[in-house]
Amino acid sequence: MGVGTNLKRLRTKTKFSQQDIADKLNIDRVTYSNWENETFDVKSQYIPQLAEIFDVELYELFKDDQKIQVTNNIENNDKTGTGGVGVQKGKIIINMIITDEASAVKLGEQLEKILNQK
Repeated sequence: MGVGTNLKRLRTKTKFSQQDIADKLNIDRVTYSNWENETFDVKSQYIPQLAEIFDVELYELFKDDQKIQVTNNIENNDKTGTGGVGVQKGKIIINMIITDEASAVKLGEQLEKILNQK
């Protein structure tokens, strides 16, 4: 998780729009959007202002608390599912990166519960 992901999370939490944040920083909305999408890095001069806008400590803009990352790299060419995480012919396919043992154990327990319900 990068700074852009944190910016988006904080902005959503505070219910600001991208335009609201851009206006507070006196920048273009597209510039701010590029930061959230991590197309461009945030210029250092704006980091203290962003922390102030979101009412967080500076380190919170950079922290990485993510334990599980779910990504979709499934091509659903046969159109049998909705695309989402990867639904194909009645099967759900999930690709994920688990960064710590505790999360892996918890996920395994939850998946086992789901599978045993059938």
